[in-house]
Amino acid sequence: MSVLVTGGAGYIGSHTCVELLNSGIDVVIVDNFCNCKKSSIDRIKALTNKAFTYYECDIRDYDGMDEIFKKESIDSVIHFAGLKAVGESVYKPLEYFDNNINGTLVLLDVMRNNGCKKIVFSSSATVYGMNNISPLTEDMKVGGVTNPYGRTKLMIEEIMQDLYVSDKEWSICLLRYFNPIGAHKSGTMGEDPNGIPNNLMPYITQVAIGKLDHLGVYGDDYDTHDGTGVRDYIHVVDLALGHVKAVEKVASGTGLNIYNLGTGKGYSVLDVVKAFEKASGVKIKYEILDRRPGDIATCYSDPSKALKELGWKAERDIEEMCEDSWRWQSQNPNGYPD
Repeated sequence: MSVLVTGGAGYIGSHTCVELLNSGIDVVIVDNFCNCKKSSIDRIKALTNKAFTYYECDIRDYDGMDEIFKKESIDSVIHFAGLKAVGESVYKPLEYFDNNINGTLVLLDVMRNNGCKKIVFSSSATVYGMNNISPLTEDMKVGGVTNPYGRTKLMIEEIMQDLYVSDKEWSICLLRYFNPIGAHKSGTMGEDPNGIPNNLMPYITQVAIGKLDHLGVYGDDYDTHDGTGVRDYIHVVDLALGHVKAVEKVASGTGLNIYNLGTGKGYSVLDVVKAFEKASGVKIKYEILDRRPGDIATCYSDPSKALKELGWKAERDIEEMCEDSWRWQSQNPNGYPD
């Protein structure tokens, strides 16, 4: 089986490529490297000691993507490629709609025209919006998203659902995942955001190594055990293994399936800070700030459907997530080399 991985050099994509290769699945990576460094490709090779092909191509480039499909024998696709910063999407909505939605439309068109109708899509828990009560289940009503990034995920889910209605030969998995953190156990692969991090864990790790002065905690008056927001954090390797199971699912037949990938447990911002301090031995300076508009108090998954239908569940706890994040950041203080 050969899998095309769009955005395969990024944070989640690179970890997924490692697990695919280690599972004996052939991998073809496509990335335009706008959000990642080419040296992540070298880390995948070093960790797996397996050959694979990669192309530098933007998924909006129909001719470039078509040429890749003509050259390679692609059985299925895992689609990660997309802009992903929630805050940035508010200021650059047109860029997010163009990159994420237009890019997906081009990809699906190329797939259809080359007879490849099996895809796993990297969706997000943001599609559940503001109005659902945790634990979140796949049959809940989606919508009410609060930013253009989340809206692109919701719109792409709807596009793929409409595509399946129009043509039942498609086999589609929509994976709604929660908050990926952690890094590969080797310490050679991890999250390397451009500029100031948007996500909690890389912000904490950069405070720990002295790149940033302190962590801003948005709100301490939520209805949670310590007043800070509660989220479902999942180890990126567990998430990657979920994609391996999803690829096996789409390969086994046709249909459209939706799965949460999370732990089913919620941790507050300060829970994560304390767990990281324990794992690293470094005290994290933080400052309480006003709530951010659009943030909810609690968001965590019910992952039981993925266990029942994919045979997948998250195995790594918050301590291991923090240990692995610290190992990556302390060994790679400036992230991947250029």
